[in-house]
This record gives sequence, structure tokens and C-alpha cells, in this order.
Amino acid sequence: MQNSELNTAAKQPSLPPNGPAVSPPPGPSWTFAWPDRPWRVFLLPAILVLAAAAALWVDCPLAFWCMADNCPGFLAKLFANIEPFGHGMGVAVILVALYQLDRDHRAALPRVLLMSLGSGLAANGIKMLIARARPRHFDFQGTVADTFGGWLPFLSAGSDGQSFPSAHAATAVGLAAALIWLYPRGRWLFVTLAVLVACQRVETGVHFLSDVLCGAALGCLVAAAGLLPGWFDRLERYLQARPNWPFRTSTGGLRPGETCSSPPSSDRDERSRAA
Repeated sequence: MQNSELNTAAKQPSLPPNGPAVSPPPGPSWTFAWPDRPWRVFLLPAILVLAAAAALWVDCPLAFWCMADNCPGFLAKLFANIEPFGHGMGVAVILVALYQLDRDHRAALPRVLLMSLGSGLAANGIKMLIARARPRHFDFQGTVADTFGGWLPFLSAGSDGQSFPSAHAATAVGLAAALIWLYPRGRWLFVTLAVLVACQRVETGVHFLSDVLCGAALGCLVAAAGLLPGWFDRLERYLQARPNWPFRTSTGGLRPGETCSSPPSSDRDERSRAA
């Protein structure tokens, strides 16, 4: 009897003197895996640029049609309601919502910020290099070539001459790519929102069709650059490892002592204070 008890005790694993070992917080579980053939990443931007070149033939007729208020009213209202998805303020609201609702992906917010607002800033930078009149400030008496102005206008062209490319479309596509990276199941929703933003820019006479296609291509390129392995991966691991940092996450999105059926600790604290 004593021998069996000794054998059972010997089989039990020994605990360290300071208690059970605590594993370090896991690294990001959303790391993007680049394809074996990296050129595939540039396939969609190349298609969009070719489509923009083909769209030059229909830029003026389509813009003239939209400026004549031929678009159905319900579509115009739908486009207007979706427009914040490609605006900086809309991106900020989405980032705040992600920070509050998805604790596991907090460390990814800097990358999402770069992929979305970085795309819009890149489009604004190109506007300083190429001048093009917006449809609502073009008289449609000339050809599509007359919509373009000189090179390197910088700020002299003003907003009326900054049609190319669309910063809203670039921002929307960059944001959609970032959200697809985090939430793959919602990819069709995010793609639809980006397409509707592009349609809104054309329907309101703010951009030609080729402007939004080039803006979308630029958003794809900036988003691909944001997903490159390297600096952002190290930044996300650093943010997760900080013990008192607001981007810190825990395994499975639960803090120590929480279960899937229990409310978050912050909610429990608020309820105890209210009681």
C-alpha cells in the first residue's frame, strides 16, 4: 500500500517554489501570411489602374449624366449615408469602436490607422503633383484631356483642381483591407462599403470614374505595404507585452479570473460600485 502511494506521488508533476508558471501573453494571432508569389499582391492594383485607363473614355459622359441628377434618389441617399466610411472622421469612430469592443485586436489599431488614413494621405500627396478639374467645376465643352491641368500644381490648383486621385476611395479601400485582415468573415460587407463610397464620389460630381479607380488602386498598395512583415509585427508584440499598456490583451480576450460566461471585469467593477 505504501509503495503504491509513493509511486503515485512520484508521478505527480512538481510545481515550482513560487507557484505555477505563468506563460507570457501570446503574440498577435492575426499575422498576415504573404503568398508564395508576392506579385499576386499587386495584381488587383494593376487591374484597377488598367480599368482607370479604360474609364477615361467614359469619364465625361458618366460625370455629365450624374451631374444631371439622373441617379435614383434612394441610391443617392444610400451613397450619402455610406460616405463616412471613406472619411477621416468615420475612420476615427470605427477605431474607437474597435478599441472598446475588441480587446484582442487593440494592438493592431496603429496598423489599421496607417492602412486607412495613410491611403488617404498618399492620395492627397499625389493631388499636389497632378492637377485635374472636378466634374462639377468642368464645363464639359472639351475632351477628357482638358480635365487635366499642369504638373506640380501643389496648392495653387485649390480644391477645385484636386480631383485626381480620390482620397475618399483610397481611404475606404485601405480601411476595408484592414478590416478584412482582422475580420475575414466580413470581407464582402467591407468591400461593399468601399464600393459604395466610390459610387458616392462619382454620383456627387466630386470625382471622375478614373479618379476613384486610381484611388482604390492606391489604397490597395498602401494596405499591402502595411501588411508587410517587420516593423508593425514587432510593434504589436511590444504593445501586447506591456503590463500596464492600454493595448494589452489576454488569452482568448479574457482577463485572469474571467470565463466565457462571466461579464468582463470592468463591467463587474461598475456594477459593484453602482450597488
